[in-house]
Amino acid sequence: MPATLYIVPTPIGNLEDITTRALKTLESADWIAAEDTRHTQRLLQHFSIKTRTLSLHEHNEEKRAAMLCHRLQDGESVALVSDAGTPLISDPGFVLVRHCREQGIPVVPLPGPCAAITALSGSGLPTDRFIFEGFLPVKSQAKENRLALLTDRHATTVFYEAPRRVIATLKDIQKILGNERNVVIAKELTKAFESIISGRPDDVIQWLEAEPARQKGEFVVMVSPAPEQDTEIPAEALALLKALTEELPLKKAAAIVAAHYKLKKNALYQVGLTL
Repeated sequence: MPATLYIVPTPIGNLEDITTRALKTLESADWIAAEDTRHTQRLLQHFSIKTRTLSLHEHNEEKRAAMLCHRLQDGESVALVSDAGTPLISDPGFVLVRHCREQGIPVVPLPGPCAAITALSGSGLPTDRFIFEGFLPVKSQAKENRLALLTDRHATTVFYEAPRRVIATLKDIQKILGNERNVVIAKELTKAFESIISGRPDDVIQWLEAEPARQKGEFVVMVSPAPEQDTEIPAEALALLKALTEELPLKKAAAIVAAHYKLKKNALYQVGLTL
């Protein structure tokens, strides 16, 4: 349709994964906005698609978004693609989509390949609740702070990682969460050397270190949920909490009782609010 922005997922490896609808959209659009036009041209040439392309990446997105909105308002259609997978999922496109929606320009997302979802579906980890973290911070302290959030997270966590950092990240997971949490890595999904490896952090680290070639490629890292804890609080702990709150602030009282009975401070604090 004219004056419409299409979000078009492209294969993450195997070209046969592109949909018929995606091919028709790329062929009929007036413009293809690509993260890297050289990379996208290889895909277009493979399917004999001659639609004009222009770049839209993290360094020019604000400027390109304004220009493309003008073209869309003039009745042209635009297909947005990233280098691989679904645009906007740890890839550029958010600014353009936001501008289009603010200006009443139709946005039509197409379903298709996504490395995070593909990896999760084959991981063997719980999928009823999961959180996608994108790429972890580069700086060590910021990364450790983010991983610390997984300590009490009762959902599978999914994130992307660069090959040069994957072992360091797994060692950080081991240091912060311990070696009992189940970890799954998926690399080179849909490609010739696709691998999905699961185990404790040290198992996965050993697998990666066994052969340098295993450390190459695109990685999805997944961490199992925190184990469910027994939330029942002993009656004596409740009695002590109630007595202490008559003399101390609730936060301090909860901390004392938690340390004495080896309980969760947050759980005691929440109970204390109802006393």
